[in-house]
Amino acid sequence: MRVLLTGSNGFLGQKFCEKLENYTDINTILGISKSENRNPYLDENTFQQLDVLDFQRLTQIIRDFRPTHILHTAALTSVEICEQNPDLAQQINVDLSKKLAELSNELAIHYTFLSTDFVFDGENGPYSESDSVSATNQYGQSKIDAEKTILISNPNAAIVRTILVYGAIPDKGRSNLVLWAKKQLENEKTINVVSDQWRMPTWVDDLADACYTVMKKKVSGVFHISGNEMMTILDAVEKLADTWNLDKSLISPITAAEIGQATNRPRKTGFILDKAEEILNFTPTPFIVSLHKIEEQLKKYNS
Repeated sequence: MRVLLTGSNGFLGQKFCEKLENYTDINTILGISKSENRNPYLDENTFQQLDVLDFQRLTQIIRDFRPTHILHTAALTSVEICEQNPDLAQQINVDLSKKLAELSNELAIHYTFLSTDFVFDGENGPYSESDSVSATNQYGQSKIDAEKTILISNPNAAIVRTILVYGAIPDKGRSNLVLWAKKQLENEKTINVVSDQWRMPTWVDDLADACYTVMKKKVSGVFHISGNEMMTILDAVEKLADTWNLDKSLISPITAAEIGQATNRPRKTGFILDKAEEILNFTPTPFIVSLHKIEEQLKKYNS
């Protein structure tokens, strides 16, 4: 396998590269990102800085590198920025994804696209891959549009939807719910945490492994990858406080409405994982178990 990885500076991109020694079918990888390389697992031979919207140069790099697989993780994921700049969301999340789908189809490259639970409105979670989509914000809508155009442009493409990804990588510039809450509570700072949004949080290590399996098996269609424990954001933070013996009195529950998220975020998502379990042999790591593994990883990164 020769893998072209977009968004190699991102959270999933860095984790995927960290685990390359486990992904024995991958011989060569080329990471690309708009900013200079921040991925400690890539070097000048395995990374190219590139504005992914420069389609001409992107096409040339792909033709020169001749990948067997493309893992497309680059995206504009901020709900607020997508609302403020829908044209940019269209360019990055839809147009780029379509271009890669078309090129992959033309060159017989297996294509894996990362999507989100935000393609659902949160009224009927948890969801299966065949449930109808309906977004509550521009970010989710851009991912719906991308999925549709990808499946038309490249019927052999795989779409991996995921939920609230958390975990640890060496890059301290990248945070997520778990690391943010851990740091704030360790510093004895009070935090406001939403009590009425339900999710199935996804450990980034599980997501990276699932992407590798999708690529290795060259499956096509939509797959749901997440944890299998439904919890509120507040539940997740309280569980990590208990696990790491942090002061739960510093956690203040708030509602989505209080922070302006009552209508622009799905209330309850979650995934039915039967398809991933059957076809990909996917088994998510329990949330508490993943927290203990994250603690071990953080010690290793800081040592």
